[in-house]
Amino acid sequence: INAEYMGKTIESFIPFDKTSHFSVHNIPFGVFSSKDNPKLRCATRVGDTVIDLSLVEAENLFDGPLFTALRHKSQHVFQEGSLRAFMSLNRAHWKEARSTIQTLLKNCSRLSELSAALIPVSECTMALPVDIGDYTDFYSSRSHAYNIGCIVRGPDNALQPNWLHLPVGYHGRASTVVVSGTDVHRPRGQIKPADKEHPVFSECKRLDFELEVGALLGGPLNEIGVPIKVDKAEENIFGFVLLNDWSARDIQTWEYVPLGPFNAKNFSTVISPWVVTLDALEEFRVDLPPQDPQPLEYLREKRHGSFDIKLQVAIQTEKSSEREVIVNSNFRHLYWSVTQQLAHHAVTGCAMRVGDLLGSGTISGDEKGSFGSLLEISWGGKNSIKLASGEDRTFLLDGDTVILSGYAERKDGTLVGFGDCVSKVLPAHPITAFYD
Repeated sequence: INAEYMGKTIESFIPFDKTSHFSVHNIPFGVFSSKDNPKLRCATRVGDTVIDLSLVEAENLFDGPLFTALRHKSQHVFQEGSLRAFMSLNRAHWKEARSTIQTLLKNCSRLSELSAALIPVSECTMALPVDIGDYTDFYSSRSHAYNIGCIVRGPDNALQPNWLHLPVGYHGRASTVVVSGTDVHRPRGQIKPADKEHPVFSECKRLDFELEVGALLGGPLNEIGVPIKVDKAEENIFGFVLLNDWSARDIQTWEYVPLGPFNAKNFSTVISPWVVTLDALEEFRVDLPPQDPQPLEYLREKRHGSFDIKLQVAIQTEKSSEREVIVNSNFRHLYWSVTQQLAHHAVTGCAMRVGDLLGSGTISGDEKGSFGSLLEISWGGKNSIKLASGEDRTFLLDGDTVILSGYAERKDGTLVGFGDCVSKVLPAHPITAFYD
């Protein structure tokens, strides 16, 4: 297959369909095991073929100047069951590795002879790309923040006074960040029914998804006490994943004052397994609208932008044989950029670490069809949506499977995408699991 990228022709001996998220223009990074080898290994993917990068590195096929220098120092970065060593390098190394892989994909290259490194995706099981160091969730889509504010406080006080001045965020739980394909039990917790004087211990009745994009950090990062400049922050963004931040809305309503969400958000966060790099997304950069009021100096960036990545959420119920798309959004629906999020996170001297995950917050557009959560789509549970199966939903029921997907489309119609981020709702654990 011959394809053009940034004006250059790229060949690939590994075939890929034009509709594949994993074209030769992508070259994402992930971690997998296979049927014949349970050991976790680093990989990339083209079409329906997973490429074992531990074998590629062992055969000294990473022959660019930076990786050659690493080899002379006996420094290997793809021999662990994690991308951490690779992510700890700098962007020049990431760029060279991706370029080398694209060169190796050319017909009759040495990679084509390394059959053991070429594994059908159907024989692979994906794992987390890296152990998540810390997880922080932001609130960076203006439409989403406005919608939630209208539902909770009314349109006259929809945005809190600080929202237009800083990227609002909170610290989540890294221990419950899991890879796509991991199902989630409906949580139980304290809920305060409107008709009750006191809270009750109950299973969540308002279980929701949140459509987000997560940024994984890498490179040489700041030490404690040292900030990160907004125009240099991109050097520490290794790449992006899709992110579903499961939310128990009724638990959240009772607990969030005054310190914000806690148990309502800490039980599961699901990410897609393939990390798409900034270099793969370079041609999809878009400018974001000017910010008004102008941010303080440390948040002013030379180019205030994001990426034109189409985002979808689909639901497949137990009664349906097919998924049904209920959300069409876009990564450009941000007010605060990812680089502003990172700069603000570190402005007080917070030390960031390789493998830290920054969630964008729910990404919603201006129209109902682009709202990134059921809380918005149902407008606080007031309006149900009718599915093709004839079923109604305001919030999720047991057995519902939520599928996030995202891709950027090139002018020739080929895609650079993330694949799917999938998780199914399982019933709550029985009450006997919590107390006798």
